[in-house]
Amino acid sequence: MTRTYNCRMTDLATPTSAVTALRPTADTAGALQRALAPITADMLLVDRIIRSRLKSDVALINTIADYIVAAGGKRLRPAVLMLIARALGYRGEKHANLAAVIEFIHTATLLHDDVVDESDMRRGRSTANAMFGNAASVLVGDFLYSRSFQMMVEAGSPRVMRIMADATNRIAEGEVLQLLNIHDPSVNEGRYFDVVERKTATLFEAGARIAAVIAGASADVEDICASYGASLGKAFQIIDDVLDYSGDSEEIGKRLGDDLREGKMTLPLIHALRCAAPAQRDFVTAAVRDGRGDFTTIARIVTENGSLDYSRALAVQEANNARAAMHALPQTIFKDSLLHLADFAIDRNR
Repeated sequence: MTRTYNCRMTDLATPTSAVTALRPTADTAGALQRALAPITADMLLVDRIIRSRLKSDVALINTIADYIVAAGGKRLRPAVLMLIARALGYRGEKHANLAAVIEFIHTATLLHDDVVDESDMRRGRSTANAMFGNAASVLVGDFLYSRSFQMMVEAGSPRVMRIMADATNRIAEGEVLQLLNIHDPSVNEGRYFDVVERKTATLFEAGARIAAVIAGASADVEDICASYGASLGKAFQIIDDVLDYSGDSEEIGKRLGDDLREGKMTLPLIHALRCAAPAQRDFVTAAVRDGRGDFTTIARIVTENGSLDYSRALAVQEANNARAAMHALPQTIFKDSLLHLADFAIDRNR
């Protein structure tokens, strides 16, 4: 993904209608609940499937699985799959099993991420690796991957298996690319989005594409749905990266500045490095390289250089792309919910 830009917000050409989305609004949890209301029964079914298919005759797997489930989570990726399937007229229950597959793969990546990043907090509580050790977390992540592929076989669709196999491979590529970018202040937007598109957007995209497949949609509609998922995923990740500098640690469930401490060059920091004064650039560069430095000072540099607003504006553009993709779908309450999810992606504060 190639972009040309400088340090003036006007160069983003953000649509006037989207300007109000540059700041998070209140009651984002309520907004998500309202968006998912049409699939309440579907979400409950997915939750039952998740709890059932996590069971194993290996006690430690059950212990860690129970801990993971108790941590909760938004379950956005399975929600996208179910909303699109329903928006396209699907009336079966196969989508619930596949939504659980999507959530298993997502959870496996989180388990592995926390080990690689040496994270000790997620969703407001200790990570599985902090509680049970790195080895157990990695192996339970592997269990989730293998269980998800068992469930994919049960779906009996070579096309679905191809989509998910490609997605998991692409996610793994994203993990490796992110590792290569750690503590490297030369990372630019192109390299940043290479990681985002693989690590985050891919699973949203795969879920959306699978929904179209099981609904029997045409190839064109399948691509439109995949485009929605990819754009939504990018919007979510950008806002996640913004919240690491501007959020509330209790609301987002982790310490502010974790990305910086882990040496990650996220979009706000990339923009700040490009636009900051030389002395500020030197300070930020040193902090990225050694994973230390005063976070308060760096957060001020990021804010003063308009980097949070710049990042939010790019998230708005991705959310607008997602909304535009949905215009091709028939008007239903499920389509409305998909549009509301695009709003939630950029308005949320956690």
